[in-house]
Amino acid sequence: MGMTDKARNKAEELKGQAKERYGAATDNEQMRAEGAAEASKARTKDAGEHAKDAGRDVRDAFGG
Repeated sequence: MGMTDKARNKAEELKGQAKERYGAATDNEQMRAEGAAEASKARTKDAGEHAKDAGRDVRDAFGG
């Protein structure tokens, strides 16, 4: 996974967390939920990228 992907995923996660906190602070349940969903989506994308990297590492270890 490139540094660009990592940075993009982290930025999306932080944006979602900020939106979630703002929603909680203003008692806006919809914004809080949207923020939580955005942060979760970014973490899921990051985990998928890590899984792809692990698969490539295994393939390379076996000479594939």
